[in-house]
Amino acid sequence: MEKKSPVWVLSVFAFVVFFAGGVFADPLKLDVKEYVLKNGLTLLMLEKHDVPIVCVRINYKVGSVDERPGITGVSHLFEHMMFKGTKMFSTRDYTAENLYLTGKMNWLWKSAEKTHVKATDRKKIEFLEKELNEVRQKLRDLVVKDEVFSLYLRHGASGLNAATSSDGTYYFCDLPANKLELWAFIESDRMKNLVLREFYSERDVVMEERRLRTENSPFGLLMEQLNAVAFIAHPYRWPTIGWRSDVQNITKAETSEYFKRYYAPNNAVIVMVGDFNSADSIKLVEKYFGNIPGQSAPPAVKTVEPEQKGERRVEIEFESNPYIAISYHIPAIGHPDLYALDVVSSLLSDGRTSRLYKSMIEDNRIAVMAHAYDGIGKYPDTFTFLAAPRAPHTVAEVESAMYEEIEKLKIAPPSDWELQKIKNQLEADFIRDLNSASGLANEIGHFEVLSDWRYINTFLDKVAQVTKEDVMRVAKKYFTKSNRTVAILVKKENNTKMKETKENNRPEKSAVTY
Repeated sequence: MEKKSPVWVLSVFAFVVFFAGGVFADPLKLDVKEYVLKNGLTLLMLEKHDVPIVCVRINYKVGSVDERPGITGVSHLFEHMMFKGTKMFSTRDYTAENLYLTGKMNWLWKSAEKTHVKATDRKKIEFLEKELNEVRQKLRDLVVKDEVFSLYLRHGASGLNAATSSDGTYYFCDLPANKLELWAFIESDRMKNLVLREFYSERDVVMEERRLRTENSPFGLLMEQLNAVAFIAHPYRWPTIGWRSDVQNITKAETSEYFKRYYAPNNAVIVMVGDFNSADSIKLVEKYFGNIPGQSAPPAVKTVEPEQKGERRVEIEFESNPYIAISYHIPAIGHPDLYALDVVSSLLSDGRTSRLYKSMIEDNRIAVMAHAYDGIGKYPDTFTFLAAPRAPHTVAEVESAMYEEIEKLKIAPPSDWELQKIKNQLEADFIRDLNSASGLANEIGHFEVLSDWRYINTFLDKVAQVTKEDVMRVAKKYFTKSNRTVAILVKKENNTKMKETKENNRPEKSAVTY
């Protein structure tokens, strides 16, 4: 009992703080009010009057899963474009700017793209590049850089950011309670009158981000290749940032069409948490967002990932220390097995008492990092193990140790104490994520995009019902050889030496066919 009490005390303390703030209708149940505008825009409100701040989120139910080959990465690119202003913001003279954006600039880019494809007329290419540079300079003179950011900051806003995932796109802003109308004015204008200015230069920025986070990152490259092999049909297989060739060639027209289809009010969710009055906020949102027309419902993802019939393996050569990642297919959000998999994830890698840490890092010292986590997606996702061997130990040793821990889950249940400890940790972590207005807004918006914000209200009850037998059952059900994909990152120089050694040691004549 002594080992469990610190976590239990933390959970009770957090609960008391929240209950005093009035955000729960019942113990550990968020009292979220919902309102849907005629154009389909959903408004979720949670009043919390302890601090005069409102945390607002606009989340769109569109992510890389909604893309197609040829325009992968467009959701992330569009996240960048949302900060480039509107017909009102970030421009000195929109009428003059628009003549270039829709006229000469478009003609020049189309001509340049066609010419580059042919690559036969060097003089024409040089002429077009010169013209493009001149138009770019004129457009720069008309642009007011980062005006939306500056306006928010001058009025006390913080936490200005955005994020794109496989399933959604999220825009964040925390601001003083008396500036809520300013937010509504700016964000409704971004939804109605967005201008795709500086499109091609921003596309280059995204390319640089891809080089930094994926192509030159051992971990980023490993995960990109893992997902590409683990999924052979479903769009979870391509990276959120997009494939290099797609990002390089996405056009302004394709991005504009994508915006019209997916960034409509009927595909958006506004979340408000903080010091406001719900009735007044409904009137405010109706005033600024109510006249934005809805669009036809965006197309659903129809592709279903086929059942995996055997282990898949991929080896990536990179100038880096080795890593290994192992993924198993698991169900989508809403499936009851996910709660047991949450327990498994925490059991394996939550803290210094977790099984992977104890066995692979502390006791046997064969790894410098060992982690496990379950993905919670709108569609069936993966449960992934990650590890990095400690020299001179090898990836093969680490992989074998991972499988040993997995087999233990299948043949022996966790002890009563261990299971309760994990449930306490999950409860504490879950409540900690809701320990501020900002955290509450993030979680409400995140789960509404995936499925339904009410997932939050049922999570702790569902986890509490997980049994030792459930832990063994899901391990046996999902952690099978035929359901796994293994990605290994190896040093290119080491791999080359290994191949050379094999060649040197090969007999001159052999009956074996290679």
